[in-house]
Amino acid sequence: MMYKVKARYRSDKLGEFLHKLTDGTIANQQPDGEEIVSAMQAARITAPGFIEWFETCYYSTPLQHERETVYDRFLSGISTELVEASGEVDGESFWSYLHSKYAVDH
Repeated sequence: MMYKVKARYRSDKLGEFLHKLTDGTIANQQPDGEEIVSAMQAARITAPGFIEWFETCYYSTPLQHERETVYDRFLSGISTELVEASGEVDGESFWSYLHSKYAVDH
C-alpha cells in the first residue's frame, strides 16, 4: 500500500542520520533499508522542521518496521495517509539539505 508520510525531523540527529543513510548502515538493513534511503532521497521539506514523502508499506501498521528500526530515532510526529498512488511533494529536497548542512568532506 502507498502512504503519504509527514514527520518532524530531529535537528539534533541529522548529522548522524545522514551518516547512516550514506554509509550503508540503513541501506543494508533487510527488508526495507534501500526503501528508507530512497524515501529520504525523495523527501521534501514542506515547512520548517517538517518533511513529507511517499512510501510503500505492507505491514498492517504503516511503516511499523521502518519506525522501529530507523524513523523513530531521527523523526517524530510521524503521520501516514493511505493514498492511491505516489505523487509530487512541493518543497526543498531533504537530501540536498542534509548534504549542505551535514556532509563531511573526506
